[in-house]
Amino acid sequence: MVSVDQAIIAKLKTQGHNFEILVDCNGALALKSGKDIDVRSILAAQKIFSDAKKGFEAPENAMKAIFGTQDPLEIAKIIIKKGEIPLTTEYKEKLREEKRKQIINIIHVNAVDPQTHLPHPPQRIENALLEANVHVDEFQDVHKQVQEIIKKIRPILPIKFEVKEIAVKIPAEQAAKSYAAVKQFGRILREDWQTDGSWVAVIEMPGGLENDFYDKINKLTHGSVEAKVLKVK
Repeated sequence: MVSVDQAIIAKLKTQGHNFEILVDCNGALALKSGKDIDVRSILAAQKIFSDAKKGFEAPENAMKAIFGTQDPLEIAKIIIKKGEIPLTTEYKEKLREEKRKQIINIIHVNAVDPQTHLPHPPQRIENALLEANVHVDEFQDVHKQVQEIIKKIRPILPIKFEVKEIAVKIPAEQAAKSYAAVKQFGRILREDWQTDGSWVAVIEMPGGLENDFYDKINKLTHGSVEAKVLKVK
């Protein structure tokens, strides 16, 4: 059970009535997202209020008529799933940090230095975001934010999005176990199993994954793979 001081007020307005509960923000959001959470563990009080700040409890007849029950735990679940949950400053900061990491990873994986055609290390991208004073929106989709962020950091960090087509030939001994790993890096455009059992394929992948791709298949094949870039787009 969360303390009253740490709880936020989740609200549901329906049929002319206001229903509120005192609840832990993180726990309520987890339950709302579908996770199996014991609602008792995230409530500061097993009560349903019409005005939590004033301590006014919701009338039992209204709860019975609207929810079909007077059980505060069952009603609390409905309020969480259908109502409004205000986000704490701490939770917003957590969301921003998570999205910041996602954005850095997207840039690292998909973009390269146009001079070297190598990906920028995550720390270098992080430094560019700080220098450009980039604000990450905790609510906006990360893919939508990336394009605007690229414009802001490009004067600081030379950057270009590239897609590469890489041809590989993997010997028969490692071909089967390497197939699934290769698919994880991108889209297989063409493939062919040779008469000697070796596997030849052309994979399209984000430019920033090229080095990771080579590292992975070299480990799997003990360095016996043949690979070369066919096209850069």
